[in-house]
Amino acid sequence: MLFDVPLIPGLRLQEELITPAEETELIARIGDVELTPFQFHGHEGKRLTHSFGWRYDFVDGSFREAEPIPPWLHPLRARAAAFAGLAPEELIHVLLIRYDPGAGIGWHKDRPVFEQVVGISLGSATDLTFRRRLGDRRFERVKVPLPPRSAYLLSGEVRHRWEHGIPAHDSLRYSVTFRSRA
Repeated sequence: MLFDVPLIPGLRLQEELITPAEETELIARIGDVELTPFQFHGHEGKRLTHSFGWRYDFVDGSFREAEPIPPWLHPLRARAAAFAGLAPEELIHVLLIRYDPGAGIGWHKDRPVFEQVVGISLGSATDLTFRRRLGDRRFERVKVPLPPRSAYLLSGEVRHRWEHGIPAHDSLRYSVTFRSRA
């Protein structure tokens, strides 16, 4: 797959958004944050998370301010914003995720309180999978490899008409996801 050719309108990909040294430092910083199991409608996910800036509560559907985005994430936010064609302050939410072996994330669309989604993949490689309904039981599916240190942008059609997910895998992986407000 060529990273400069979009497979789905609104999807952009970039390899090597950050250097290996920056990746190592980010993983260490994420390790210093208190991550908690993801909660979704009474179920506990295998991935561990922490939100900064804003927080969407999947238990009660509320959207509220969270602790501010820490200064150590500001350079990454600036780089993610430049990649998305946004000003850094437009990325109001950041979600840190640790995927332990066996963890993934099922089919979903990001909540409508958010608009642009920029994800940075850290640690091991994975696939970002997409699907959209073509009828009662048929889906169009696309799988995009995410190497370590790569970034993706979801906007427009891919953001609003497609679901996406990350399959469970056998190695430790992290992600940093920035979102703008709708």
